[in-house]
Amino acid sequence: MDGYEEEENSERLLVFRPISILYFILILFWTMLLLPFILLAGGVFSRALGMPSYLAFIVLLLSLFGSHVNIPVMTVSSPQPMMSFREVDFFGVRWYMPEFTYKRRKTVIAINLGGALIPTFVSLYLLLFIVPACETNLMIAYGKIFAAFLIVTFIVHAVAKPVRGLGIATPSFVPPFASALAALAIFPIYTRSNPFIIAYVAGTLGTLVGADLLNLDKVSRLGSPLVSIGGAGTFDGIYMTGIMAV
Repeated sequence: MDGYEEEENSERLLVFRPISILYFILILFWTMLLLPFILLAGGVFSRALGMPSYLAFIVLLLSLFGSHVNIPVMTVSSPQPMMSFREVDFFGVRWYMPEFTYKRRKTVIAINLGGALIPTFVSLYLLLFIVPACETNLMIAYGKIFAAFLIVTFIVHAVAKPVRGLGIATPSFVPPFASALAALAIFPIYTRSNPFIIAYVAGTLGTLVGADLLNLDKVSRLGSPLVSIGGAGTFDGIYMTGIMAV
């Protein structure tokens, strides 16, 4: 295509660390601090999220280490203006004339294993198996979860910002606090529901939708070669939501 230069972009890059090594170690340290509490309060934990305490701890670790794995799903491209100078020699005098071209920059959109797939599968497990088993009124229970999900989605979408070269970024403290406050406000309405399930499902899915999915139309303009749903920019918020829910 005239006036365009194609920029090569490999989709084989699947593994990278979305956060700094120091931040990764800090989050791992916080996770390990939970281990004694999870083992000592296994009964409470099992009633909270409907799964054995050791399994929930394994899910947290898999989410943390799974944050390194990104699965490409599609590629988008957008024209990026580029300016160069053309040298013109006239009667021994060199003139430099600006030239404008457009480079078509490709952005690979991927799904993060630890920040998107694992939390989504856990949320579906809770919604399809645990909620029907422990709630007496499914319509009310699902209505509360959906209401909390909408609240978290709205709050996260309001604070999520497109960052050039990175993707969509969200302050890490917003998703866990938004989901916790929404769950505390909603779970006692009409009849008491499980606040831990409300917080986890609304927090993880609300963050993915509010931060990443509702901003997919902006990623092609950010100049990043790879944008990961649930990865860099939003992973820490989703992971902290899981920790606060337990």
